[in-house]
Amino acid sequence: MIQTILLKNRPVGRPAVSDFEFVKDESDISINDGEILLETTYVSVDPYLRGRMSDAKSYVPPFELNKPIHSGVIAKVIASKNEKFAIGDYVSGMLDWKTQQVSTGEGLLKVDKSKAPLSAYLGILGMTGLTAYLGLTEIGKPKAGETLVVSGAAGAVGSVVGQIGKILGLNVIGIAGTDEKVEMLKSKFGFDAGINYNTTENMTAAIAEAAPNGVDVYFDNVGGPISDAVLFNINKFARIIICGAISVYNNTELPKSISVQPFLVKNSALMQGFIVSNYADKFPEAMKELSTWLAQDKLTYTETIVEGFENIPTAFIDLFDGKNKGKMIVKI
Repeated sequence: MIQTILLKNRPVGRPAVSDFEFVKDESDISINDGEILLETTYVSVDPYLRGRMSDAKSYVPPFELNKPIHSGVIAKVIASKNEKFAIGDYVSGMLDWKTQQVSTGEGLLKVDKSKAPLSAYLGILGMTGLTAYLGLTEIGKPKAGETLVVSGAAGAVGSVVGQIGKILGLNVIGIAGTDEKVEMLKSKFGFDAGINYNTTENMTAAIAEAAPNGVDVYFDNVGGPISDAVLFNINKFARIIICGAISVYNNTELPKSISVQPFLVKNSALMQGFIVSNYADKFPEAMKELSTWLAQDKLTYTETIVEGFENIPTAFIDLFDGKNKGKMIVKI
């Protein structure tokens, strides 16, 4: 039996399980020449998927209603009529939320479970790691001795950004939502300091205390009031990297925020949004660096793994409550 998850409704505000539909198919799957049959092993759930569930214009087309949702997936080849793939190979790519599916192999990369756990290819050795590395190095252009602030620091991307910052000789401050996560930033990932935004009354003052020399690079994963507070602490020629804005993804009204222009003008600062595919030509170089650091134990990672295909929507929704530490992955 093959199970598929469709987008049933476009969420209004926070997504609900009722916005998804499970479909079961008892028929057998056959493959043609050049095709492979895949069995899903791990599914990545990520905040950016929320944007694709709306029909607003964005950098990628929205998901279609009553069609399968897709995201980063690790799958096993269980049948093959494609000479490039053998039964037993594992692949990574953008695939449907299905327990089994047919592919031509286009856009899929083979992954080696002897070199790293399979789930790592959805995280630190996948788009997560590439996003952290390329956003920080290409836009942030960090220099040793500077101060880096990371919001959403206990998440998949943020935790890697902070570690890369330390490798490059930066003073790194992470912002997260619980004392436990703040402690993890310092003990597991080597951040110099952490701030719990849920128990901090004055974020502007807390950032100033943690970064007495000001903020040179800000890697923004959340947007909203936290990011407003960072602006009050930026230095001249600061670089602000806009990776995400999870704090406002479920807003049904336009968020109220301070005007950024005076901060940018006064400090001759740069603010730039990006998506990782902007730097596709640099993926091989970035993967080489990340793989080397991981092998040298200079990088580590944490995952929140939820088991069961039926729990994919819930795992996705839990991202908006910060229930993940590091990368949120569903094991099938």
